[in-house]
Amino acid sequence: MSSTNTNASELIQDRITQAIQKKESLRIAGGNSKSFYGERVTESTVSTAEHSGIINYEPTELVITVKSGTTLNNIEALLNQNQQMLGFEPPHFSDSATIGGTIACNFSGPRRAAAGSARDFVLGIKMINGNAEQLSFGGEVMKNVAGYDSSRLLCGSMGSLGVLLECSLKTLPKPEAELSLTFDTDEPSAIQRMRDWARKPIPITASCYHNGQLSIRLSSTEQALKKIRTTLGGDMLENDEQYWKSVREQTISFFDTEFPLWRLSLSPNAAPYSSESLIEWNGAQRWITGNLSSSDIQKYAKANGGHATLFKQGQEKIDFFQTIDPALAKIHENLKQAFDPHNIFISPLIQP
Repeated sequence: MSSTNTNASELIQDRITQAIQKKESLRIAGGNSKSFYGERVTESTVSTAEHSGIINYEPTELVITVKSGTTLNNIEALLNQNQQMLGFEPPHFSDSATIGGTIACNFSGPRRAAAGSARDFVLGIKMINGNAEQLSFGGEVMKNVAGYDSSRLLCGSMGSLGVLLECSLKTLPKPEAELSLTFDTDEPSAIQRMRDWARKPIPITASCYHNGQLSIRLSSTEQALKKIRTTLGGDMLENDEQYWKSVREQTISFFDTEFPLWRLSLSPNAAPYSSESLIEWNGAQRWITGNLSSSDIQKYAKANGGHATLFKQGQEKIDFFQTIDPALAKIHENLKQAFDPHNIFISPLIQP
C-alpha cells in the first residue's frame, strides 16, 4: 500500500522552506484529533493528512512502517487481519487520529503499564527539521545503539522539533484470551491491591479505579486465566472490551466535566489526592478533575516523584506551562536549537 499523493512530503518540505524565508511560524497537524491538548495556537498549519499509506509491513517480523498521516483505524485494521496490535494501545479521540500525532504526543492507553509506552515501540523515524532537511534515525529492526536513540526524541515533542514523515514500529501478537474482573473497594485499598499484584507474575494488562470500583484486565491462555480468576476472585466485568475502550477514549462519565482535567504521572505508592480521581497503570497514572489549585496539584505530583500536566482546559483558563529544572530547561533549549534553529515549529505545550 502507498500514499495516493507521492509528492506530499515534498509539499511539506516546500512549505517549511517558505516559512523559513518569510520568518513564519508553523503549527503541525494531522487529523487534528488532539487539538484540545495544550494552548490554542493560531499560527499557520502544515498538514500531514495527505502524507498517508503503509510503506512496509512484515507480520512475521512484527514490524510496520507507515507514513505519518496514516490513520490509527487503518493501521489497526491491517494489524487485526494478522492477529496483531499496537502494543501501547493508543487512544484515538477521533476517527481522524493519525500515527504521526499519536507519536508526537507519546499517547498510550490502558496497556501501557504492561507493554510499554508509544516511545518504546518506535524503531525508526524520518522527519523534516527546521532547516527543511529530511533526516532519518533508527531503522526497522531491533538493535543496540551507542547513546540515546534520536528517533525517540520525536515522541512527546509535540511537533516542536520537526515534522514526522515516517515511523517504523514494533507490533505485538494479540493475546490468546482476555477477561476482566471488578472489585468493590475504596481508593486506598485499590491502590494497595494494584501495588501488590504488580509485584506478582499476574498477567494484568490494564487497571482502572474509579468511583468505588477497581477493574483489571488479564491477558493469557484460557487455562491460565481460569486459574488466575479462581485465585483473585472478583466479579466478571461484562462488555469488558467496550469498557476498556471507554477508558482509553475518555468517554466514561468521569471525563465529562466542566472543570480542568489533570494528568499525573507519579509513584504508584502515592496516597490519594483529595479530589475525584481515576487511577490507571497500577497506580502510576492518575486523572484528577475539579475546581482545584494548579500549584497544589503540581506540588502533590512533585512530592510523589512525578509531574502534573493539564490535559484539558475547563471553562476557566489555566496556564499549561510548568516550571522545570534549569538544567533540564537548558537541554530543551539545546535540542530546539539543533533541530529548529529558526524557531519555525510552534508546539501547543511549549512556550515560543
